[in-house]
Amino acid sequence: MPNMHTSPENPGHTKLRDAVRNFADREIAPHIARWDRESRLPVEVVHQMGELGLFGLTAPEEYGGSDLGLTGLSIAVEEIGRVDQSVGITLAAGVGLGVGTLLTYGTEEQKATWLPDLVAGRRLSAFGLTEPGAGSDANAMETTAELVDGQWVINGAKQFITNSGTPITSVCTVAARTGTLPDGRPELSAVLVPTDTPGFVVEPLHDKMSWRSCDVHPLRFEDVRVPEANLLGVRGDGFKQLMICLNAGRVAVAALATGCIQAMLDLTVEHAGVRPTFGGPIGRKQGVAFQIADIEVMLQASRALTYRAAALKDEGAPLDEFRRASSVAKLYAAESAVTATRIAAQVFGGYGVMEDGPIARFYRDAKVLEIGEGTSELQRMLIARGLGLPVE
Repeated sequence: MPNMHTSPENPGHTKLRDAVRNFADREIAPHIARWDRESRLPVEVVHQMGELGLFGLTAPEEYGGSDLGLTGLSIAVEEIGRVDQSVGITLAAGVGLGVGTLLTYGTEEQKATWLPDLVAGRRLSAFGLTEPGAGSDANAMETTAELVDGQWVINGAKQFITNSGTPITSVCTVAARTGTLPDGRPELSAVLVPTDTPGFVVEPLHDKMSWRSCDVHPLRFEDVRVPEANLLGVRGDGFKQLMICLNAGRVAVAALATGCIQAMLDLTVEHAGVRPTFGGPIGRKQGVAFQIADIEVMLQASRALTYRAAALKDEGAPLDEFRRASSVAKLYAAESAVTATRIAAQVFGGYGVMEDGPIARFYRDAKVLEIGEGTSELQRMLIARGLGLPVE
């Protein structure tokens, strides 16, 4: 397996990488094609990842975690993403947007209520931000939460919400308009909604091209009522809270993309070394070999950018520095993954577009990396703004 270790790791991280790689090869790889074909999230593998401690990688020991930080999560997501992107994003979202949001903004009571089961992988949580008419533009959000007699009354709809409709999903963090600011912009807040609350409606599973065995649903809220104490963090800080949490989510997606690129390198090197054409393996042809060399370059660069961003978060770097690093890593790794899968499909020829092989699945899965957790266009805008450019 070419060049697996270029990220800065302590002994705990190295041990984690070995354990997750072995787990992914043993428990995930043999079943991927069936899960993808059935568009089914394997809940049993979520529990297994919980038993391995993967949902507690960023949590402190007091909540049952191992406190290995964003670097630890990135390692786990990369290794699982090397085998299957759907299970990889299930873990990334469950930790980064589920556990991470509660750890950062939850009260002690909220943490005690939700974190033990989430950290253990017994339950999953969802993060309700995107709406049918509001994606990157959060100010266009239409879901409302009105405070009435000590309860938040929530109405609206969400779209493309990961981990929102599984049998073990217990809570959804819902971003909603809770008022209007003096300048006319919406006041946005985040509210924790247990999934068994009356009026919380999970719509049918999206039929997706990518991440087919990842659980992604539309949600609808019909006079959903939860206690005032379910407010997450400070009222009116919802947009800021969600954007901060998305920074870590982008690093996790960059790690997922890095795993995809590693898989494409492994598969193309093996195939090019044995596939005969015109009296020898196709890997002796520069037209093939040079493209595979490009995948190696993209892999090393993506991994370096991803783990640099993760290290900044773990070391407590200033938010602006981490934000820019997370966008750079996510943008480069995601677009590189799309390129790497295109090259792999070309190297494999007809076999590369057959659904009974891994290349076609990775090809389908790679595209959403440029969209989820903020599109490539949004990342470029954030990077440009970080450079001081007045871009809109």
